[in-house]
Amino acid sequence: MIKIRLFFLLSLFVSIAYSQEDLKIHYDKPATFWTEALPIGNGRLGAMVFGKVNEELIQLNEATLWSGGPVSKNVNPTAFENLAPVRQALIAGDYEKGYELTKKMQGVYSQSYMPLGDLVLKQNLSDNPVSAYYRDLNMEDAIATTIFTVDGVTYKREIFASAPGQCIILKLTASEPKKLSINLSAKSQLHFKTAIKETSLFLNGKAPSNVDPNYIDYNKEPVVYDENGCKGMRFELIVKPIIKDGTISEKDNNLEIKDATEIVILVSAATSFNGFDKCPDSEGKDEKKLAEGYLANAVSKNYDRLLKDHLENFHYFFNRVSLNLNESETKKTAIATDKRLEDYFKGAKDSNLEMLFFQYGRYLLISSSRTKEVPANLQGIWNKELRPPWSSNYTTNINLQMNYWPVETANLSELFYPLDGFIKNLTVTGAETAKDYYHARGWVVHHNSDIWALTNPVGDLGKGDPMWANWYMGANWLSRHLWEHYQFTGDKKYLKEVYPILKGAAEFTLDWLQEDKDGYLVTMPSTSPENRYYYDGKKKGSVTVATTMDMGIIKDLFGNITEASDILNTDQDFINTIKKADQKLFPFRIGSKKQLLEWYKDFEEEDPHHRHTSHLYALHPANLISPLSTPELANAAKTTLELRGDDGTGWSLGWKVNMWARLLDGNHAYKLFRNQLRLTKEGDRNFNKGGGVYANLFDAHPPFQIDGNFAATAGVIEMLMQSQNHEIHLLPALPDAWEEGAIKGIVARGNFIVDISWKKGKLSSSKITVKEGGNCVIRYMEPFKVETLNLKSEKTTMGYIIKFKAKKGKSYVIKPAL
Repeated sequence: MIKIRLFFLLSLFVSIAYSQEDLKIHYDKPATFWTEALPIGNGRLGAMVFGKVNEELIQLNEATLWSGGPVSKNVNPTAFENLAPVRQALIAGDYEKGYELTKKMQGVYSQSYMPLGDLVLKQNLSDNPVSAYYRDLNMEDAIATTIFTVDGVTYKREIFASAPGQCIILKLTASEPKKLSINLSAKSQLHFKTAIKETSLFLNGKAPSNVDPNYIDYNKEPVVYDENGCKGMRFELIVKPIIKDGTISEKDNNLEIKDATEIVILVSAATSFNGFDKCPDSEGKDEKKLAEGYLANAVSKNYDRLLKDHLENFHYFFNRVSLNLNESETKKTAIATDKRLEDYFKGAKDSNLEMLFFQYGRYLLISSSRTKEVPANLQGIWNKELRPPWSSNYTTNINLQMNYWPVETANLSELFYPLDGFIKNLTVTGAETAKDYYHARGWVVHHNSDIWALTNPVGDLGKGDPMWANWYMGANWLSRHLWEHYQFTGDKKYLKEVYPILKGAAEFTLDWLQEDKDGYLVTMPSTSPENRYYYDGKKKGSVTVATTMDMGIIKDLFGNITEASDILNTDQDFINTIKKADQKLFPFRIGSKKQLLEWYKDFEEEDPHHRHTSHLYALHPANLISPLSTPELANAAKTTLELRGDDGTGWSLGWKVNMWARLLDGNHAYKLFRNQLRLTKEGDRNFNKGGGVYANLFDAHPPFQIDGNFAATAGVIEMLMQSQNHEIHLLPALPDAWEEGAIKGIVARGNFIVDISWKKGKLSSSKITVKEGGNCVIRYMEPFKVETLNLKSEKTTMGYIIKFKAKKGKSYVIKPAL
């Protein structure tokens, strides 16, 4: 069972550390926009650091600060009455009627992730010019630094978010003594009050009871506060400066510091969130006690100790994996990152920038996924908007799952536990939704969720479009993450713990499936997020029967639970039922353009270049389609990707990187990876034109969505190593552009740690370190040997393989055969 203590008891683990140089993104001017500011986070507290000179802005977040409260049960008691009529309409081919009836099965919208507040630091400086300005984010140390000179004095600010200290810590110094004079204030977009107590600044507030999604404009009050109701959690923010020399005083509810030589500012915060099913007001935690307790713990240590603890903790996770690409290439690390992005977009080579982007995803995951039952949301933990894009919620038809694609392969398995806990919460509310909406067993999750584990189909009781609101496969897809955690760790105790969750998803699915006129089991109603099709000429439809995504997810779930049952030697009667149903599932089909069909019929898509490639779920993240085992379907998937095109939003490009890697086409994967690094300007909100990254390397949908960052990191690993077919495939999709390189510390299914180095596009050596032991199959495109065992590879229809029994704790060296 995954425990939060894993993060802090570092002595229980042996970290595989690979230090790297040049792991900084840096700039020669302050951030003007939020998407130029630099993110720090300890998994719970987050901050965006602007690096301004006279008036620094540090925008703050707390992972559990959301609007609303526990979900209401059975918000649409008439939903089930519409299920049979929907199915009858779809069987009759009346897709318009099916669409309208499906809308009657909707519930309420999710709640929104809230901004905590702004810390404003006004520094008393002259009006003389600023020189030698520099700011950076050191990913390896998780420290943001700002340096500048005014009147011959050099000022330095260093800020980090400490997981051991549970505070954000900012240190200000100057090259001459007693040159630091600042004013500290705090504010929030939420209801709040401030006070000064014992040279500390306190901000107390309350979140709204309801916040409409940013795309809803029909309510007069999109943000509602209910001061006396159950919904709307409390929060507290504390800012405490500790100074060397100088004085601290209060002025207009701000803190004035004059003539200090050094200033250390501790920022603590907490909310009253007490779980998805507890009223955050009457049943809430004591946010004051929590915030003040975190602060007291930090105050008890000096800055050097706080920094040391932070570095040890962050290095423990970050330093497990290293990537180096094209060492002989001239590095451009002296150039500001935004300028490097501009040059890269114009075609410049910059392998070091590509490596930075890979490691940035790992940095962001460590910084945003450490809070029990609260996984990284659509923006990680960084949000400045009262009504953020798409509520900054958990979008479960791809985006939440994409956040966790690199968690296992990038050697960050412990950071899965927030998603693990959240999924377990969803099983509770999802069981209520399955029963109330569909009179079904098990549990179900639809398109959107939030910290309260919402599971109903959203849409505000019929106002939403079923194209996205009525999608029924969230529980099944999330179950894959539980299964994969077992696959990567080999933890049978964990598999036994989560098996009932997989079974619950399968039970709902069995009740949801219907038999069509040909005897196939199909889903109805069914959608393919978030696309439409044409039928009967130019009529548009989105609700239909047995979309390929549905069938791929169900086939995947049935296969995974069958394998889990075999491993645990349990539940054979239920698995027999699953196997019978699996044999009757509507099959994958190839269309008139030799593509994998997206729909039940060979419909024409309304948007053939749609950002979602949902019908290729079976290729990635699942492994039902593979060039190794299903070449005909793999060719159809390839045609599908070619028809979809190489453009897309930031996260869509990231998914395609992974898919092309699964098709073993490294050059095509790399092309899309380069497209992900297209510099996107702040203010461009037209995601139909395609996305890329902002100046701070945040993924640009646009607007910002963090999932593309995580998909890029996962995609690089998929190009360099794959393990989904019960084998370790070395360099399966190595692009020509990465002629030489090395990656160390990545993880293959079976709990193997994999190091790979290559030169001139070919394997130089690899080391496989065995954590669990068992069968090991290694594949490479050319002859190779396991030097440790003196084993030589055997030729297959696609490359060469070696099979052997791997012993726990042993390492095996792989070399090309001469």
